[in-house]
Amino acid sequence: MSDVAAQPAPSLLANGWIKTGLIVAGVIAAALIGAQLDPSGTIHKIFVDPFQQMVQAPDLLAQTIWEGLVSGVLYALIALGFVLIFKASGVFNFAQGIMVVFAALTLVGLHEKGVPAFLAVFLTLGVMFVLAVTIERVVLRPLVNQPDIILFMATFGITYFLIGFGESVFGGNPKQMITSELYLPKGALDAKILGGIVSFQKIDIAAAIIASLMIAALAVFFQYTRIGRALRAVADSHKAALSVGISLNQIWVIVWFTAGIVALITGIMWGARSDVSFALEIVALKALPVLILGGFTSIPGAIVGGLIIGIGEKLGEFYWGPLIGGGIESWLAYFIALGFLLFRPQGLFGDKIIERI
Repeated sequence: MSDVAAQPAPSLLANGWIKTGLIVAGVIAAALIGAQLDPSGTIHKIFVDPFQQMVQAPDLLAQTIWEGLVSGVLYALIALGFVLIFKASGVFNFAQGIMVVFAALTLVGLHEKGVPAFLAVFLTLGVMFVLAVTIERVVLRPLVNQPDIILFMATFGITYFLIGFGESVFGGNPKQMITSELYLPKGALDAKILGGIVSFQKIDIAAAIIASLMIAALAVFFQYTRIGRALRAVADSHKAALSVGISLNQIWVIVWFTAGIVALITGIMWGARSDVSFALEIVALKALPVLILGGFTSIPGAIVGGLIIGIGEKLGEFYWGPLIGGGIESWLAYFIALGFLLFRPQGLFGDKIIERI
């Protein structure tokens, strides 16, 4: 019989981190020595040239970091939807990505039918609530006490149902987000920074502010409200929560509806930056490496992981992308996540699971 316990993640000064740091430092030192021996070779282009470019053009570095920061905040917002559902039910919700698309398509579709923009927002929230109740009644409740893999596969079913249902109702063509109708800003602000001009898109500023406020509101709600305390109790132990009168069914509806709200906000922001299409699901799945970095049960981890991934992939694409012809942004996040899985699988802020036989 096994005894499984969750222990807090060890200090950053634990032996594993020291060993990892020594390995990374050794690799960097060897690379720098190799770069000095061959100033025009590949090693020099990888380990020296990009950093020289950062020093020579700090305004471009600031521009790249800003764009990565905005993406990172939005990634963190998406990841929160995963974290909330995983904490409350132990289910990894693979459908969170398509929920972002479905919420955005519902909003745009209602407006195309003549519904005023802000009324369409409230009606979309109603649709997401109905979706949350339906998932709890039709999917989660019948599968209580089933193995985690069964619940995980059920979220695959939800994903493909929403894809098919969304295409049949809204069509498969990309749509424009109703940016002006929602009074989201357009244009750009140029600022003189570090000897150059850094351009800040107004929609990016709005996205960063709205996403940050949403993250802060969720953190306060789940930390200081009665529902938040109930959620933490459910996350610690379903049986203990039931013993003190907490309804798992109600908690599941709340967290899935909250994930739906997060999906709508994310869909609006991403849709305003590009367009609304099923390709947004791929963007939403960038939350997976964010969760691996931060930990599947940690809200602060989702924030930190999102910023690391967002800034890291922008820097990688701009400075190292030309070495291989571009495209780094599409896979660098998963490469970073793989590194964390090798050295710290529980993530930066996740609980380390100890299983005793």
